[in-house]
Amino acid sequence: DLNAPHGRLLTVMGERPGEHGEVNVLLSERQGQIHADLSVGANVASAGPLRANENLSNRGVQLFGAGFIVTPEEAALLLPLPLGEGRGEGQPPQHIIRDYRNGRDLTDAPRGVKVIDAFGLTSEQLRGQFPAVYQWLLERVKPERDQNNRAGRRDNWWLFGETNPKLRKQLAGLARYIATVETAKHRTFQFVDASILPDNMLVAVASSDAFHLGVLSSSSHVVWSLATGGRLGVGNDPRYNKSRCFETFPFPDDDTGLTPALRQHIAALAEQIDAHRKRQQAAHPGLSLTGMYNVLEALREGRELTAKEKAIHTQGLVSVLKDLHDELDAAVLQAYGLEPGLSNDALLTQLVALNARRAAEEKTGRIRWLRPEFQNPAPRQTLPNQELSAPTRQGLQAEMVLENEAKPAAGKTPGQATQPWPASLPAQVRALAEVLAGHPGALTVAEIEARFKGRGPWKKSLPRILETLEALGRARRDGESWRE
Repeated sequence: DLNAPHGRLLTVMGERPGEHGEVNVLLSERQGQIHADLSVGANVASAGPLRANENLSNRGVQLFGAGFIVTPEEAALLLPLPLGEGRGEGQPPQHIIRDYRNGRDLTDAPRGVKVIDAFGLTSEQLRGQFPAVYQWLLERVKPERDQNNRAGRRDNWWLFGETNPKLRKQLAGLARYIATVETAKHRTFQFVDASILPDNMLVAVASSDAFHLGVLSSSSHVVWSLATGGRLGVGNDPRYNKSRCFETFPFPDDDTGLTPALRQHIAALAEQIDAHRKRQQAAHPGLSLTGMYNVLEALREGRELTAKEKAIHTQGLVSVLKDLHDELDAAVLQAYGLEPGLSNDALLTQLVALNARRAAEEKTGRIRWLRPEFQNPAPRQTLPNQELSAPTRQGLQAEMVLENEAKPAAGKTPGQATQPWPASLPAQVRALAEVLAGHPGALTVAEIEARFKGRGPWKKSLPRILETLEALGRARRDGESWRE
């Protein structure tokens, strides 16, 4: 029983002399699980990941090259024509230069920078379709990448070091998503436009549902994230670990007291909070989220504001922000069937118990998916899950997908029989992609070699082509093996 006490913590509150010279010690007592640091309370370490939350949270991309970042003015010079115009009849728009955000862009003020994202393009396609962009990366990124110890990053110098194809699939088709800064003084969440590419210091939650934003923004989740996450940096700021903070967190549902009306109320409050902060920051360019939440914290503590904090309070209308958060916190507690004024430890105890109940429920097949159309699509209806973040597949990637989708079933899995090793590089890449796509599990390099026949040292090129497919999001490592 996760709610059963496992120990007693007695704290000395004071001493009082007795009438016979003895000393009476006044103690306060708390009961609960005893942890490694001898503290007593909810055992959040026992909370396991829930399937309901899986495949929705991810860190952003990692560039490995400052040359990918450009100003709006530089972007205009590199792409003088509006995206999608003047590229030839039948060619889709190429979203190769995108808005970009890192942690400070969210907590302070956005830098307004963009990033060159050539995901899905080979170097030859990049050079042919965007020669100015190609030259920019050739001169500013390739020299740095030539010194990289990883062959995949050296050879695929025009792509980010970590392109994060999984995140791209998660965000595909969304107009917006939820983001939080991985390491920050205050745990805040906000909506980010889907056109914006997140940096690896951001944790993205692939949901456009304001209800999810509201629950994550509530004190219930903030308390959970502080208890389950770690701390990092000189300032010892809390760190949001997606595996421990998000994937284990049990959202309220009809089993806890959530009603359709309450769900709508929480969503409306989340929209108001998000709009309020963005509106005040737009009106006062120097206003930061960190500053606003420093003042909000001071208001909750009841301490007097400094002159600087009073200015932030006026610019950010922080008392309005506080009212909205207080109302949101009460609504989320109600959705959990809990009373206002609950202590943090009591709240954590309830959430740990709910996590255990949900885990047991999931073992019986009852999974409360947060985004069921993406996480649990109907059989044979998996196309939305396989889309990449760009609105259309690009270049070689599109060629491979179209060929795979156009081939009729012929009694054999594509690539299962031995076939001649193709002569051209594009054909070789497509052939390897078909082999991986047609095999249900992982294949070693030797097993992949056995699918082809040919003369010459063609086997030496397999590792490099597999790394190229990995960079394109069409292959991934599985130990010493490879799978789609």
